[in-house]
Amino acid sequence: MKRTDLIRHLERHGCKLKREGSEHSLYWHPATGKRSAVPRHREVNDITARKICRDLEVPEP
Repeated sequence: MKRTDLIRHLERHGCKLKREGSEHSLYWHPATGKRSAVPRHREVNDITARKICRDLEVPEP
């Protein structure tokens, strides 16, 4: 899955960018208070994308 598609999916479900790190972007879901790191690669492994969505309590893409 492309990183931009994953970020678009997260933002569509209410997640916000908390901060930028050197290798990851930290996203958080204000409704639940959960947060997760999104790696800065063009392609994010599908398993990793599903884990990020589960961590943020967002439906899987």
